[in-house]
Amino acid sequence: MALYCGIDLHSNNHVVVVIDEADRRVYERRLGNDLALTLGALEPYRKELAGVAVESTFNWYWLVDGLQAAGYPMRLVNTTAVQQYAGLKYTDDRYDAYWLAHLMRLGLLPTGYIYPKEQRGIRDLLRRRMQLVQTASKQLISLQSQIWRRTGEKISSPRLKRPDFVVDLPGAAERLSAETTLKVYRAIQDELELLESVLLQVVKPRPDYQVLTSMTGVGVILGMTIALETGDIRRFPEVGNYASYCRCVKSEKLSNGKKKYLSWAFSEAAHFAVRYEPLARRFFERKQRKTNGIVAIRALAHKLARAAYYMLRDQVPFDAEKLFAN
Repeated sequence: MALYCGIDLHSNNHVVVVIDEADRRVYERRLGNDLALTLGALEPYRKELAGVAVESTFNWYWLVDGLQAAGYPMRLVNTTAVQQYAGLKYTDDRYDAYWLAHLMRLGLLPTGYIYPKEQRGIRDLLRRRMQLVQTASKQLISLQSQIWRRTGEKISSPRLKRPDFVVDLPGAAERLSAETTLKVYRAIQDELELLESVLLQVVKPRPDYQVLTSMTGVGVILGMTIALETGDIRRFPEVGNYASYCRCVKSEKLSNGKKKYLSWAFSEAAHFAVRYEPLARRFFERKQRKTNGIVAIRALAHKLARAAYYMLRDQVPFDAEKLFAN
């Protein structure tokens, strides 16, 4: 008889529920976040377990990796797509874990990709770089605002970024505040240079990166982003699956409240393609005349994402003539 396990994971504990084919609970317990405890709890059911479902929370790595290494068939749950029973008035952690197991038994459990552990670190390093870029931009805008507010002069970002730029404000307190902001910005830039050099060393030799950077509009950073966020292209059975994953089709769903990194990457690539690829520019202009600039860029991003799918799948370089033939 097959058994199904659902785990509701939290920051310092997790609830484990095991059910049978009739939805009867054969095991239910809250455990501390200790892999040894989880392995001990599941060991009596190992041979009968058809799968173990774990929510894709911020801290799933240790649990999914540990259970996967122990040989358990894992399912990483797409929490934003899980549908709760509409008539339910009250739920708790035990019910949530049970519901995951129940959906898995019915074959209705929405799951995500378990990015290979050995490759996950470099992908997460890229995400850290993107977060630092956002932080650096905030510091630069803050510095610009401090000077503008005090002097009435709006200094351009390129000038603020120059290594020889010196804060010149009359008040000691205002000057110290602005200098501190500038130091933080420059410190972040130093870290970004280090991260980018490490990332490039790892990603540059990869065939997927080489293929992607043949696309007009995709440079070093976008090439790394698309390659690392895509992972193994074979996990997408059709081009439409990939375009949907990239959020390059009409969708209101977000990932953890934020747009997917791939959506951003292909949108950026579309903007660059409009500037540097005549065929892409003509495609954009035709769409823009019928709709507007935002819709036109999204349409071009969708087209580039579809092209990237075939480029990665077949390991062929970018061909603008073929892409914009129709």
